[in-house]
Amino acid sequence: MSTVIFNNNGMIEINKDVIGKLAGIAVTQCFGIIGMVSSRKISDGLSDILGRDALSKGVEVISDKNTGLVIRVNVVVCYGTNISMIAANIMENVKFTVEKYTKLKVASVDVNIAGVRVLD
Repeated sequence: MSTVIFNNNGMIEINKDVIGKLAGIAVTQCFGIIGMVSSRKISDGLSDILGRDALSKGVEVISDKNTGLVIRVNVVVCYGTNISMIAANIMENVKFTVEKYTKLKVASVDVNIAGVRVLD
């Protein structure tokens, strides 16, 4: 599935996996993040930290022509950090990054804190 942008020169098609990868990279740059987990494995009770190559699996992108993109991310945070501050930072960073690189409007960024881990 993809999002399509039309301009004077033609059509630009951006795959949702690309948007997911951009969002995943933006999440991992935030302070207090241990990593991202797949949304599919959360429902199974398993939560393995995703590697850099699979960051888009921890992101769900929903495209709505009227309101814009809705992006949902699943993260594991570091124990002892302010979770609400981390979530607000993720929301701001993901929205800024996706809008900067795709020129698509982001309606909302939803953050699911899937776990807390102690940093070694």
